[in-house]
Amino acid sequence: MTSTRTPGPFGRTLCAMITPFTASGALDLDGAQRLAAHLVAEGCDGLVLNGTTGESPTTTDEEKARLITAVREAVGDRASLVAGVGTSDTRHTVELALAAGKAGADGVLVVTPYYSRPPQEAVAAHFLEVADASELPVMLYDIPGRTGTRIEPDTMIRLAGHPRIVAVKDCSYDFLGTLKVLERTELAYYAGCDEHVLALYAVGAAGCVSTVANAAPAHIAAVLAAYAAGDTPRAAGLQLAVTPLTEAMMGAGLPGTVTAKALLARLGLPAGPVRAPLLPAGPETADGLLARYEALPAL
Repeated sequence: MTSTRTPGPFGRTLCAMITPFTASGALDLDGAQRLAAHLVAEGCDGLVLNGTTGESPTTTDEEKARLITAVREAVGDRASLVAGVGTSDTRHTVELALAAGKAGADGVLVVTPYYSRPPQEAVAAHFLEVADASELPVMLYDIPGRTGTRIEPDTMIRLAGHPRIVAVKDCSYDFLGTLKVLERTELAYYAGCDEHVLALYAVGAAGCVSTVANAAPAHIAAVLAAYAAGDTPRAAGLQLAVTPLTEAMMGAGLPGTVTAKALLARLGLPAGPVRAPLLPAGPETADGLLARYEALPAL
């Protein structure tokens, strides 16, 4: 059965890519290019760079721009590049959005301003100012568990009226609120929580932005491809099969950046150390991650 699903503005299977570093902690552009090419070859049609999985709080503005340029050189037009530009400072966010466009990004991911916990009117003003300043399409990032403030459904519906606000990375854990926005807007929703990939896609989402895809890109892509082709049992089976790895990477009390880099290192793929204040996973954790990965079914 051929899929009739309309592709999202940034593709369907997006990986929230880690940022490889050298052993000394410097930006590893060669490693980033090799990892990006691998992810695209394994089924990712979009990459999110400089997100929190990419350790954006500890990379400089120059490093962010250099990473986008290097990855664009590696993947060409085979995948969309969405650049994380969100900060708690609206002016800085605008600066990063403009720089991302110059470096070759196709869109920007903008998270709710964190820590300051602005009211909804201020949240909306922040996103609108970024969308007005940049010529790139905007993906809103709703993750109240990290920022302390969510984008309320009514605010999301209001923001959907801006021509450059086109998508949402959804980590709200509010499925009813998500359904409300899906029903009332044309926003392309992307599951930002790996356990919700199939569930959200089944009710009309465009795809996912997956951290687990750093290590298992083909399996995440296969979940969505199976559902799009009309094979719901296979899609469900694949989603369930990835669940133990998802739990190990995302539900074990460590940031996804830490677990992704530990597993990528075991798989011989570019990763390198994490930057402080993060600490690397221990060998026992890395062993457990590898065991879950090796238990994935063949595709």
